[in-house]
Amino acid sequence: MPSEIQQFFRDHGISEVEAIIPDMAGIARGKIMPAEKFAEDEGMRLPESVFLQTVTGDYPPDTAEAMSPAEIDIVLRADSKTVRVVPWTAEPTAQVIHDCFYADGRRVMMAPRHVLRHVLELYEQRGWEPVVAPELEFYLIEPNTDADYPLKPPVGRSGRAEPGRQSYSIAAVNEFDPLFDDIYAFCEAQDIAIDTLIHEDGPAQMEINLLHGEAMDLSDQAFLFKRTAREAAMRHKMYATFMAKPHAREPGSAMHIHQSVIDTRTRRNIFSNPDGTPSALFFAHIAGLQRYVPAAMSLFAPNVNSYRRMSRLQSAPINVQWGYDNRTAGLRVPISTPEGRRIENRVGGADANPYIAIASSLACGYLGMIEGLQPTEPVAGSAHELPFSLPRSLDEALAKLRDCEPLLQILGEPFVAAYTIVKQAEYEVFLEVISSWEREHLLLNV
Repeated sequence: MPSEIQQFFRDHGISEVEAIIPDMAGIARGKIMPAEKFAEDEGMRLPESVFLQTVTGDYPPDTAEAMSPAEIDIVLRADSKTVRVVPWTAEPTAQVIHDCFYADGRRVMMAPRHVLRHVLELYEQRGWEPVVAPELEFYLIEPNTDADYPLKPPVGRSGRAEPGRQSYSIAAVNEFDPLFDDIYAFCEAQDIAIDTLIHEDGPAQMEINLLHGEAMDLSDQAFLFKRTAREAAMRHKMYATFMAKPHAREPGSAMHIHQSVIDTRTRRNIFSNPDGTPSALFFAHIAGLQRYVPAAMSLFAPNVNSYRRMSRLQSAPINVQWGYDNRTAGLRVPISTPEGRRIENRVGGADANPYIAIASSLACGYLGMIEGLQPTEPVAGSAHELPFSLPRSLDEALAKLRDCEPLLQILGEPFVAAYTIVKQAEYEVFLEVISSWEREHLLLNV
């Protein structure tokens, strides 16, 4: 009897398969092969170093702390729940996300998908199941083939680029109707459940909200959506970018994570008491986010550009204050029914790996619940008027992560070692770049 994946191939006439994994940066890596050669279990191998490749395509000089010096292969096993069509290809093609193992059956602990799976298993052991809903912001931009030139918004149906900000404008979204028709069609073909699409604050900046659900599935959907948006945009001679701060004087792009927890036995939201009031676990979850998000900052803001988004003058949070329906706070509690009570973590950037960011956000809340932490009082006014409490650079954030023993334990030391090696290498390469600001203001003045 054919497996679920093989039956999918037959039902959809699949001739090619993209066997993929998300790397540290959330980039799809893997192999393309004929469908008849695809094997679900131990059918593909990649070098272990795939998780130590930097966003520039290089490898850190010293990886001994994170992997075998022999550069052994890892085994990829298909997750049958992730098989989907690739709707933009000429040939009938499927994509399947894989989990990674060593030859002796051990999981590859530095793989982002494993990190999330491990956090979910910790919740499961307590009889809990997280529910998440990511919101992803992104910019549409004019094709930019020379990295030295600033980015520009693309021209829409009217033949004009947006002259200024068009927050929540329907007409501004309609400027790109042909593109969004393709995005919706591509998402429907891949079972990516879009809730809403809105125009955000920046020129040609959009936000997509995914329907809430199980954390691994929503991470898969966010991972695939970013790829989908980029592919669809290129069909319309524009780029879709999830870079955290693509424009110097415009708002950055975030990945807000709505999260709640249900009891696996009763299927009730444990953030609410039977009488509908907020529970002790709800407040402990907030307190865990308050205590540990600063140490996890490099996981929510993984690139040097990420920290340009965190500004008192823009809409991004600068601290881990919390409040009811307060968008200036890093942690917002939206208006909801007791059944829908949740926390919105607004710290993460759109450039974050969704598996890592969601795992980290859930890990911080989990630590708060098992440690019985108490949050600060909620902020009623603007949290932007209060002091910074988040790291201001990737270097500072990585140091805080390495020094946080509870996060090292819950995320796994092999992952943290590999992640910090990769990100520190990227930071060192960035420091070699001389910016136009330095040439403009320092060349003849100092």
